[in-house]
Amino acid sequence: MSVVIVGGHDRMVSQYKKICKAHRCKAKVFTQMRGNLSTQIGSPDLLILFTNTVSHKMVRCAVAEAEKCNADIVRCHTSSGSALNEILGNACQA
Repeated sequence: MSVVIVGGHDRMVSQYKKICKAHRCKAKVFTQMRGNLSTQIGSPDLLILFTNTVSHKMVRCAVAEAEKCNADIVRCHTSSGSALNEILGNACQA
């Protein structure tokens, strides 16, 4: 499963990727807005939005790209590792 994480903390990027790898998921993590974000997202199976640490512009861009490829979108207010574990645990069971 391919996962795109939008938002979160810069210092947590390696932990986010490690957690995704433990759930057998490929992950891309975007904590900062880039000019070419829409082209870098690709076509993930799951889009995770950490809404507490992300700008509205990034959310709009990521959601638009996820809807193009019919990806599941999960919004989470906290950007902790345990929250990501829970999201991936639920997504991988379904």
